[in-house]
Amino acid sequence: QVQLVESGGGLVQAGGSLRLSCAVSGSIFSITVMGWYRQAPGKQRELVAHITTNGLTNYADSVKGRFTIFRDNAKGAVYLQMNSLKPEDTGVYYCNDKWGRLSWGQGTQVTVSS
Repeated sequence: QVQLVESGGGLVQAGGSLRLSCAVSGSIFSITVMGWYRQAPGKQRELVAHITTNGLTNYADSVKGRFTIFRDNAKGAVYLQMNSLKPEDTGVYYCNDKWGRLSWGQGTQVTVSS
């Protein structure tokens, strides 16, 4: 059973930065495309970034140029560096594979104040 544990969220002012971390247990990590999702209040969960096993990345237009996803295959971890944060980035952030097939973790709350 794969487990996902997200951390690193918090309260930050607009323009600030946060780095989110996701620890992935299980051997599936090394063979799957991993992603970060965001669920804003009252909205559906959306994929904001994903990264292939060999480091190719893709971003939603809303975060392009501000967020960076990267992974450490040896540690079984995926990260999301978030810069120039905006109030609209507020939400609960989750990691999962690109298709959301793994059991969801508890997420980590990010709140950006204006």
